[in-house]
Amino acid sequence: MLVTPLDILPTAATGLGAGLALIIAIGAQNAFVLRQGIRGEHVGLVVLVCMVSDAVLIAAGIFGIGEVIKAVPAVVVAIRLAGAAFLLAYAALAAKRAVRPGALTEGQQQGALSRRAVLATVLTLTWLNPHVYLDTVLLLGTLANQHGELRWWFGAGAALGSVIWFSALGFGARLLRPVFAKPGAWRVLDALIAVVMALLGIKMALGV
Repeated sequence: MLVTPLDILPTAATGLGAGLALIIAIGAQNAFVLRQGIRGEHVGLVVLVCMVSDAVLIAAGIFGIGEVIKAVPAVVVAIRLAGAAFLLAYAALAAKRAVRPGALTEGQQQGALSRRAVLATVLTLTWLNPHVYLDTVLLLGTLANQHGELRWWFGAGAALGSVIWFSALGFGARLLRPVFAKPGAWRVLDALIAVVMALLGIKMALGV
């Protein structure tokens, strides 16, 4: 089959749309990217990890790793329980920040995360999320493989969606910094993050 640009562009565009549809949602990873973007702390590192992780997961799906995941559901269960525990712990920390105004300074919070802590957190939020295996690996991998020889172009489009979204979310969050010039705004954000993380952690623990 001769592949032409007229074949590639629609397939890549379909992959782009599918990728964006799956990642543009309120979730633990997006909440963390937004928070780091507003604070301006290690934003490039966070965005890079999210983009590369999605690209690796999409490629794994196209290679057929999704079939392995379906064959060994216990792996997903273990990841789900570990992810739930982490999200609930993170929710507790966010709630603690929200109710302790003394831990705030003008425009920012004390105790900025180190590069290592940020890296560990974003990796955990990404790779201990069972939905990333069901959506990114299994669903996108299945959709990509329906395009035959063009499956990698579909995957490239989906990966581009991650690049666009995480870059916009992480680096665009600085536009919100004037809003967060007051410590009270940070308390509200951390309270919202605590609620999101707790709800996701509970749903993940219950498997719903």
